[in-house]
Amino acid sequence: MTESQHSAAAGTPPVKRGGGDPGSRGRTTIADGVVEKIAGLAARDVVGVHAMGSGLARTLGAVRDRVPGGRSAPATRGVRAEVGEVQTALDLEIVVDYGVAIADVARAVRENVISAVERMTGLEVVEVNIAVVDVKLPDEEDETDGAEGAGAPEPRLR
Repeated sequence: MTESQHSAAAGTPPVKRGGGDPGSRGRTTIADGVVEKIAGLAARDVVGVHAMGSGLARTLGAVRDRVPGGRSAPATRGVRAEVGEVQTALDLEIVVDYGVAIADVARAVRENVISAVERMTGLEVVEVNIAVVDVKLPDEEDETDGAEGAGAPEPRLR
């Protein structure tokens, strides 16, 4: 007879190992890069956001994309996260399309990023700082469009 069968036969409840809810046993950590990817994709999803990151960061990213074996992280370009145990803070650099209301775009980016990061990670987003680093003019080529050997511009989610 096993221990739990013996306990049940004696009228006492079976012995549980480990105690507590199984979901609370152990610790989950979320890397800065994970939060940065989530925030970057959420920001790009906002209408009026043309690109992420400063001009230099976008140019260097385009060069890395063309180097055989080179790897860049376009989803995290223009995003920096500081992640603690229960909270995170984010800094974003965005390029907006000409003609959009920058304050409205920034508000929408902030709302979308906070919603996505909190929903997916369970972390509290304490702040989202947004720096508008450029405006994309309608007749202006993307910085990577005129580069030798350039392919299609970086895809944007809408």
